[in-house]
Amino acid sequence: MFTKNDISGYKNALEGVKLKTLVHGAKTLMAEFRLEQGAVLPRHKHPHEQTGYLVSGRIDLTIADVTHEVVPGDSWCIPGDVSHNAVARENSVAIEVFSPVREDYLP
Repeated sequence: MFTKNDISGYKNALEGVKLKTLVHGAKTLMAEFRLEQGAVLPRHKHPHEQTGYLVSGRIDLTIADVTHEVVPGDSWCIPGDVSHNAVARENSVAIEVFSPVREDYLP
């Protein structure tokens, strides 16, 4: 699968959070998240391993019970079934890869 950069296709995931699936295969799915300053991703967990990279902005990311101040260029990996949440301290863009594929994120 190959996709070209396109400004369309974002959907509202939560208040202040837009999500776009960029590409997916049999075992992974890559998505872009655009978070408005102040947006909150509530504490949750899922069976998918989640690897991410902050492109721009600043977020506070809590993995299990440890909070990280994330700045552009920082990356993370959250094992499956581990609780996590985030707060956008600035308008931010993050790229995340999920394995296995998140069926709920398929276009």
